Amino acid sequence: MADVDIAIIGGGLNGASVARDAAGRGLRVALFEQNDLGSGGTAAAPHLMHGNFIDLERGNALRVRAALAERDIALRIAPHLVRPARFVLPVHSEERPPAMLRGGLFVYSLLAARSPLPRSEVLDLTIDEAGHSLKRSLGLALAYSDCTVDETRLVVLNAADAAARGAAIRTGARCVWAERSGTWRLAVVNRGRRETVTARALVNASGAWARQVAETVLHLPAVQASFVKVSQIVVRRMFDGDNVYVLQNDDRRMVYAIPYHRDFTLIGTSERSFAGDPAMASASADDIAYLCAAASRYFRVRIEGADVMHAMAGCDATGHRNGIVKRDRKSGKAPLLTMIGGATTTARRRAEIALAQLASFFELPPSRTASEPLPGGDFGWDTFGDQVDTARQRWTFLSERHAQRLIASYGTRIERILGAAKSMDDLGPRFGDDLTGVEVRYLMTEEFARFADDIVWRRSKLGLTMSRQDREALETFMATA
Repeated sequence: MADVDIAIIGGGLNGASVARDAAGRGLRVALFEQNDLGSGGTAAAPHLMHGNFIDLERGNALRVRAALAERDIALRIAPHLVRPARFVLPVHSEERPPAMLRGGLFVYSLLAARSPLPRSEVLDLTIDEAGHSLKRSLGLALAYSDCTVDETRLVVLNAADAAARGAAIRTGARCVWAERSGTWRLAVVNRGRRETVTARALVNASGAWARQVAETVLHLPAVQASFVKVSQIVVRRMFDGDNVYVLQNDDRRMVYAIPYHRDFTLIGTSERSFAGDPAMASASADDIAYLCAAASRYFRVRIEGADVMHAMAGCDATGHRNGIVKRDRKSGKAPLLTMIGGATTTARRRAEIALAQLASFFELPPSRTASEPLPGGDFGWDTFGDQVDTARQRWTFLSERHAQRLIASYGTRIERILGAAKSMDDLGPRFGDDLTGVEVRYLMTEEFARFADDIVWRRSKLGLTMSRQDREALETFMATA
């Protein structure tokens, strides 16, 4: 008998989503990630949980409708990670005509007819507060509702939910060899120790590494896919309020300026074809200049390369917003699924599609991922503020900012971190503004964090403000915790 039903190579959003769905249906699951969860392409995803309005221009109305439905599901099951926002699209005299944009948003609203979010509207930027940070030449904008999301925490919580349902989540575990017969036999180097795992089915969800895994580990032809490097930059906060600005660029692409972890603005994305080692993907000077120029066309404050505090890049499959889900069928051989790319918004549904391709191999009950909340997400999406208020009443030493960060990260699981604490002193050593020892221990025991980078860049973005001294203290603490 095989050790597990499904082995998954890759701990990005695709791999973690399949692990959660499969474990929730009673399958024995093992996931192997060579680095940290969400450390590949997910780390450079655009922080959007949306229908992608511009897809209508490409004639993809059905794709938009499906994505909007998934957006609303995500808002219900992960209200701490997925937050509604007003998206402001300024009308630019050199870009799409206002009538064209209005028509597109009318269709967008129809496709989201059952959504609880507000409808689109026209804004006069000369009087609306959304125009205060924009150039005076921009007089009109269209506003509509969509959502933002913390993708790396979305990956981690999918994996945590899978683990709670019995899945084995192994980070720092690299699959180095595989043999296929009636079952899969995998050799895994797990944190320096070699082990063998057998599985009835295998999912290659290694993203931009899928070709490398197929050819050097599985010894099979790789699924054909081309990749782009996706880059984003972080600058000091450019505008007040929580609006997301949708900027029509002169190459017909949309660039987004998004409020980012309280004091910053995320600007993205730049996309360029990429064929190298995914581990070497980084935002180039040209990528940074492109994003700075796109933002500077609209905002009064000009952004230069010197203003960039942090840049991120990762690889994604080009031309496949739905992603690639392909089953390799060989008579008498254990099945292989390959998953590459796809939008963040539709990852949950993509996992359902992947498991449907194994329906003839496993007896599977229906998926419940659309109705069961992710860890900490068992509250209404429109009660986020109430959750913050309740936390501050329970733990009176929390500042407003601290409580908001904890609820946005952990939702109702804040109880597991703070417990019976009566003061900040009860939370152990402090690293930076408000990262505490008890939170670090929680991340290590419950969310698979091993190193400081795992915490300050993926489970939070506190690396943007943390000093080198605090970072070194955190590394020391984690090494002895």
